[in-house]
Amino acid sequence: MTDRTALTLADVLAASCTIRDVVETTPLVPSMLGPELGGELWLKLEIAQPIGAFKLRGAANAIARLPEGAAGVTCCSTGNHGRGVAYAAARKGVRAVVCMSELVPQAKVDGIRALGAEVHIRGRSQDEAQREASRLVAEEGLVDIPPFDDAHVIAGQGTIALEMLAAKPELDTLLIPLSGGGLAAGMALAAKAIKPDLRIVGITMDRGAAMQASILAGQPVEVEEMPSLADSLGGGIGLENRHTFALCRDLIDEIVLVSEDEIYRAMQSFYRADRMVAEGASVVAIAALQSGRLAPSARMGTVVTGRNVDMEQFTRVVTGQDVTLGDVTVKGGHHA
Repeated sequence: MTDRTALTLADVLAASCTIRDVVETTPLVPSMLGPELGGELWLKLEIAQPIGAFKLRGAANAIARLPEGAAGVTCCSTGNHGRGVAYAAARKGVRAVVCMSELVPQAKVDGIRALGAEVHIRGRSQDEAQREASRLVAEEGLVDIPPFDDAHVIAGQGTIALEMLAAKPELDTLLIPLSGGGLAAGMALAAKAIKPDLRIVGITMDRGAAMQASILAGQPVEVEEMPSLADSLGGGIGLENRHTFALCRDLIDEIVLVSEDEIYRAMQSFYRADRMVAEGASVVAIAALQSGRLAPSARMGTVVTGRNVDMEQFTRVVTGQDVTLGDVTVKGGHHA
């Protein structure tokens, strides 16, 4: 289904009511970097969610709308989506099974177990882990909660835009980290319905940008996934994409790609100026503005998407050390 009219502002408003007991209304604060970036930059602090990331919104909305008699939920996730599903399921008192491959670091496995979910480790790839989730759906009656291409998940993520525009109606541009498109689609859908002239910019890394490649091709395409400082923006959009491709294609005004070097500098700048620990995906708006790839506007807003970053890598970045990402080394050095 590529008919984006199936999702409306009403769905996002309904999600806002549905999830309010599980999800925090997070602060919207000005970045100290605004003056040097050329305009006000307002930060929606999704790092303040109970799981440290925005993914709780979509997961909570989907889990609240489970069909009667569902035996529980499952998902395949290496990170924030799995945390969101585990937390929301525990709050609702339903069984949750998060499927992961053997390659997922133990700390991530432990983190999801600590939130009350079962973890099934299968195979050495996300595909093998997804097969286990599919088996649980077929054999045990669990409901699969997709990470982004799901109407309830998209509506849940869209509640971020509702809160931003309620707190700061004068925002003129939203700079949204772009991956599978759940966040960008939900926020754009809500924001354009409330304020049609609001500019929506999707920002992602320049290696393995699946949504941008798909929009250019006119249909969902596969791209090679590359290691990135913005690792939570990696992955494909699904060749059978039903929702986010059409929404992003129709509602995003511009897509900007940033390099690993630019993300590295932005992580340093953000930490030094705003003093927050955040994943690389959280600073792509700063990277786009700092590098000159995006012209600033007067009142911009972006989402600090999550804080569940590899602290060893984060420490290397903010102390100016080299970081190796697969076959690429991002050179350190201290940059103001």
